[in-house]
Amino acid sequence: MNQANDASDRAELSTLRSQLEELTARVTRVAERYGTTPDSAVAADLFTAERALTSARRSLDKVLATLRS
Repeated sequence: MNQANDASDRAELSTLRSQLEELTARVTRVAERYGTTPDSAVAADLFTAERALTSARRSLDKVLATLRS
């Protein structure tokens, strides 16, 4: 890859990382609203989704770090 592609890819991945961060926060807020209700199973599934989104964000962090080096 050339420098222009690397910069473009880093910018796109950085945007995706930010979107994942926002999605994670939104999922967390909804999960917390269900945490103490009879629908706590909904909260459990949402917290599972939260963990998956967090894992995806961390993977992007690793990729971005690799592309910066």
